[in-house]
Parts: sequence; structure tokens; C-alpha cells
Amino acid sequence: MPDRDPSERKSLDAAEIGAIAHLYRGEVYRSTVWRTRLDTTTNWAVVTLGVALSISFTSPGTSPIPLILVGILIFFFLMLEARRYRYFNVWRARCRWMEIHFFAPMLGNGDLHLEEGWQQRLADDYLHPHYHVSLWVALGRRIRRNYFWILLIQTIAYVGKLIVHPEPITELAQIPERAAIGLVPGSYVLALGGIYCATWGAVAVWSWRDDVRRAATRRAPSSMG
Repeated sequence: MPDRDPSERKSLDAAEIGAIAHLYRGEVYRSTVWRTRLDTTTNWAVVTLGVALSISFTSPGTSPIPLILVGILIFFFLMLEARRYRYFNVWRARCRWMEIHFFAPMLGNGDLHLEEGWQQRLADDYLHPHYHVSLWVALGRRIRRNYFWILLIQTIAYVGKLIVHPEPITELAQIPERAAIGLVPGSYVLALGGIYCATWGAVAVWSWRDDVRRAATRRAPSSMG
């Protein structure tokens, strides 16, 4: 008996269709749980930034150092969220794959096109589970969708603190003087801050370009990853 072509669509009986329906419900549940975990780390980043803002702007004489130290926590939360996003993206991609190739044709009028071998591709993803996006792509996506605004507020608050406290500056040369931390010159601190922001900006732009490239080469709009 000849082997079945892997690209050929398998005819499913009622029991198998019911099993896929339960499978889809399970994948939706898992994606929902991991989506909630993404919101949790974002909330932590927002709360810690709020605490740093409150401390730094308590009085004109308060140091702006909390606004720098909170960047370490934001970095930690961003890395943790990117890791969680890679898990979430697996469940989301599987759900979307079944929606387009299984449920949509079932509900449509028969004119919907199915990607050849979609069942085998889904089966392979279960047999050999793997992340669909790299850590750098995940980092860039989280920056573009959430952390850009957190980093922007942190940067504006830090620069604003240097400008207005302990009293409004009268010339730009005062900014590096106020940015100094102990024996570390203010120019070095500002340079490191610029590298910090530029690095995350570069990651965001690179991941966006990678997403555009992946979308252009994708055979179907099913977003498997």
C-alpha cells in the first residue's frame, strides 16, 4: 500500500473533529494564561518606574539615581517578558493555524484556500516543539508594543530631573555636572544612558524589519510563528 502524500489533506471523522475542537480549546487556554503572564511583568515594570519617579521627585534635593537604578529592573522584566512571549507565541500560533486551516474552511462557503500540508506542519510542531521566534525578535516585539513607552517615560523623567532640580538650569553645561555619580563623570553617565536607549531602539527596529521580511516570505497569512 503506497504511503500517503504528507501534503494531502487528511479526511477527519466526527471523533477526530471533536478531538481537534478540544485541542483548540486547550491551546486557547494556554495562550490566555501566558498572555496574562506577559501583562504581569509589564505591570511590574510600570510599578517600579512609578516608585522611582516618586522617590526622585519627592523634593528638589533628591538624587536622580533611582531613575537610573530602575533601568536595571526594567531590563530584568523585559528579558523575563521576552522569554514568556516566546512560550505564548507557540500557543498563539497553533491557535491561529487551526482557525485559518480548520475552522475557517468549515464555516466558509468552500472557496477558502487551504495551505498544502497544513495538517502535517501542525503535527510536526507537536512532535518537535520549538520556539517560533528568537529571543531578539521577542525582545523587539515587547519593546515596540509596551516597553518603548516605559523607557521613554524613564528617559524624559531623568532628563527632566536634571534640568529642573535642585533648581532650573541656566546653561546646558550644568546637565553633565548634575548627572555625575560619585567619581563617575556625568558625561560618562549620560553616554551610558544614551547607549542603553540606543541599544533597545536598535533591537526594536531590527525585529520590526525581521517581522516584515518573514511576512513577505510567508506562504500563507496564518502566522505560524
